[in-house]
Parts: sequence; C-alpha cells; structure tokens
Amino acid sequence: MDTELLKTFLEVTKTRHFGRAADNLFLTQSAVSFRIRQLESQLGNPLFSRQRGNVHLTAAGERLQPYAEAILQTWGRAKQDVALSETLNTQIAIGASALFWEFDGISDWINRIYGSIPGLALRLESVPRQSMSKRLLDKTIDVAITSEAPRIENLQVTKVRDYQLQLVVHKPNCTMEKVRDIPLVYLDWGTRFSVEHSRIHELQRTPILHTHSSRMALDYILGSGGVGYLPSPVVAQSVDEGLLHVVEGAPVMEQSLYLISREDNEKAEMIEAMLAVPFNNVIESV
Repeated sequence: MDTELLKTFLEVTKTRHFGRAADNLFLTQSAVSFRIRQLESQLGNPLFSRQRGNVHLTAAGERLQPYAEAILQTWGRAKQDVALSETLNTQIAIGASALFWEFDGISDWINRIYGSIPGLALRLESVPRQSMSKRLLDKTIDVAITSEAPRIENLQVTKVRDYQLQLVVHKPNCTMEKVRDIPLVYLDWGTRFSVEHSRIHELQRTPILHTHSSRMALDYILGSGGVGYLPSPVVAQSVDEGLLHVVEGAPVMEQSLYLISREDNEKAEMIEAMLAVPFNNVIESV
C-alpha cells in the first residue's frame, strides 16, 4: 500500500476538510480527492461521508485510523533503521506522554546517553498513556517513560526518580479552606493522581484549565493566578523566588518515574547500557 495514501487519509481525518488537507500537504484538492478514492477502492469501503461542508469518517474510516497511524509510525522507524550508518548503528525509540518530555532532567539524561553510548540514534515519540503498553509489546517503541508502571510479564521496570506533586498557588499564606474560591488548574497526571485528587473536597470543581502540559499549567498559574498540583521539580524555582507558594496543610502526592522495556527486545544489550546511564543519580530495578 502507498503510504502517501495513508498520509492523505490521516490529514483529511485531522482537518475534516479536503481543501485544508490539500493546503497542508501542498497538493491540489483534486489530488487529495483522487488519493482518497484510490484508498477506498483498495479497501472496498467508503472512508468519509461527504456532505455539504461536513466531512466525517465512516465506520470503516474509524476502523482504519489506528492502523494507518501505526503503519506510518512503523514505516518511519523502518526508514531510519535502514538508513543507519557505521557511526550510527543502532536506533532506540523512547516513548513518553507529552508532559514527561517537559519534565526536569529528561533532556540532561538524553544528553548523557549520547555522551556515554557511541553509535546510538534515538527516536523520541509522544505516546498517550493508554497506548504505552501496547507500543512496548508490539515493539514500535523500545523504552517507555511513565509514572505508572504496568504489571505485565516480560517487561523490565526500572525506577529512576522519586518526586512529589505539590499543591501550589499564586497567593502567599493560603490554606486548604482559602483555595476553595481560587480558579483550579488540573494537570492530568494519570489514573492514580486522578483518584487521589478526587478525594480532596476543596478541589472538587470544574477546572478553569485542564491540561497534559506541566509547562502550560505553570505558566497559567504564574500569569493569571490559580491553584493546582504540579511536580516539585517543575515548581521548585518559582517557589524559591516567591512567585508560587505551597498551600498550607495540603496533601503531598508521592510519585515515581519509571523506565519500561521488553526483556526479550533484540536491542536488550544497548537498552541495558542506556538504562545504566544515571538519571539524577537514581537507578533502581523493581
């Protein structure tokens, strides 16, 4: 199958508009329509329902979407693997949800890996939490960074860091009672955090901002005011400078950061060397 057809399908899926998809792909609208007809002909089903000003996926299109995304991801990785040279001879794909790529220490750790392991090429991907285990098991990523270690056989789990989620606010001397009337910023930190957060009565209201980005949550509270749980490494400088304040009497949520990989990965030796590179000087197998 021509991967360009799948790229076109996904662009129309994203934009819900043939003209905008054509602009984004630097094609004519007729070329986009022709590619979609080709793909529909190959699959034997219509993929889009075309009504006046309204393009949406059919049931067949919805079933194709995850396969198209997986095929293009695999094809992209395959092209990079095939193109490896004598100086770059092994590629390892690391997956993490978007918020962890912003996490303090990740960039330094990646740089230390490059400095310690010659011949390594890294592919860094943003992967939704709900897809992480599947991507590890089907080997479309080699290593996952997560705060919620899956309980699945044949996965190696390495704890690399402990940290805290702290309730911070833009006003000094705030107690739990006082934060009831302050706009809530909700940083989506996973299932465990969601459960613990739901038990704090003072925070049970619709957030003014719900985000997966710790940087976005921090910038909003600093710029517009608000209260919310953020990772201690992310807020440490702002707290030290007096720009943010830890809410008095607020529960502190203990968290850990894990690296997950398959035990039977054919790149296991290189992955072991990578995992041995200190992440803030904490490495602990669990």
